[in-house]
Amino acid sequence: MKYASLLSWLLLAAWSTQAATLVVKPGPDALRKAISSARPGDTLQVQPGVYKEHSIQVNQRITIIGNGMPVIDAEYKYPGFLITADSVVMQGLQVQYTGRSSISDIAGIRVSNASHVTLRNNRILDCTYGIYLQNAQHCLLEGNTVHSGIKNEINGGNGIHAWKCDALQINSNNISGHRDGIYFEFVTNSGIENNLSANNQRYGLHFMFSHHNAYMKNIFRENGAGVAVMYTREVTMTDNTFIQNWGDASYGLLLKEITDSHITHNRFIKNTIAIHMEGTTRVSVQRNLFQDNGWAIRVMASSSGSRFTGNNFIGNSFDVATNGTLMLNEFHRNYWDKYDGYDLDRDQVGDVPHYPVSVYAVISEKIPSAMILYRSFLTGIMEQVEKVMPSIIPDQLKDDQPLMKKLQL
Repeated sequence: MKYASLLSWLLLAAWSTQAATLVVKPGPDALRKAISSARPGDTLQVQPGVYKEHSIQVNQRITIIGNGMPVIDAEYKYPGFLITADSVVMQGLQVQYTGRSSISDIAGIRVSNASHVTLRNNRILDCTYGIYLQNAQHCLLEGNTVHSGIKNEINGGNGIHAWKCDALQINSNNISGHRDGIYFEFVTNSGIENNLSANNQRYGLHFMFSHHNAYMKNIFRENGAGVAVMYTREVTMTDNTFIQNWGDASYGLLLKEITDSHITHNRFIKNTIAIHMEGTTRVSVQRNLFQDNGWAIRVMASSSGSRFTGNNFIGNSFDVATNGTLMLNEFHRNYWDKYDGYDLDRDQVGDVPHYPVSVYAVISEKIPSAMILYRSFLTGIMEQVEKVMPSIIPDQLKDDQPLMKKLQL
């Protein structure tokens, strides 16, 4: 035991003498020189000031800490950082003004072929791509502000962009003004939690071919086309807020070719279309709030095997719309504010089914220009006639046990 303790002390002493803290002050190539002279395990304390440096390569395990938010300025010409080493920590830096290119993806901070990298409490401003993860694993992005001011999606990149990655944690970041706030492609086993993605030109969140991921407690607000989830399986979306995503082709949440996924306890408020489902299979939509949307649920005939249960539908122009007559999805025990049935046995469940697809939802699906007459006197007459002599709405799309009172979600 005595020799083991002595050996441990010697190893700790050796490590302590090897790891050093280097103070970096503004000067020509000061940051690049400090990184080049550092050894694995060293810490760089970057002092306040403006560092006009670019294309800074971090190729060994070091920690870079900014004091007073020092600014790394790429002068609208070059990339910022390229991290290719494992276990790098970077925090408290402001990286700004990268170049723009139609050929290469220029980023403020790029992580390539590395694992266990931590990017925390940084500001990435007016960069084409904010943070770009490429073939990265077990990385943490936490507390970063990523903002750009692009005028259209053609000239900009994504705030947080991940390609072919695994086991990422993206927590408590603020992303705005990019093409897509967060973009995943071929990303697996990752979590996105407590982020704000707002005012992006296209999607607040956009992911494709990215399986076994979870998205929790995020806010997606006022993005050009909302959130898009495509060609993916086994996705969990819980406790998110989709709010004020308005536009001709805008969604709170667009689902295309999604299977075996769960959408639970989210809030969809004031979106053009809260959820649009196309080619989806076995998706559980449970205990969500749909309030003040144009369309709450738009489920295409190509979707099947999904179940909608325990949701609140309040103040939407159209609760459900579809382009087919055969309904292969199930609605069960939801609250509908438009339900005008009765509950004679007072068990808080309606005694007659509710048909959530209105006549005008069917008509506008076939003739979009008919929306100009929505809320007219003619619309009311058509709805009343359909109730007496149903002939237009799909009679298989119904909730056999509608709730009389809204759920406390």
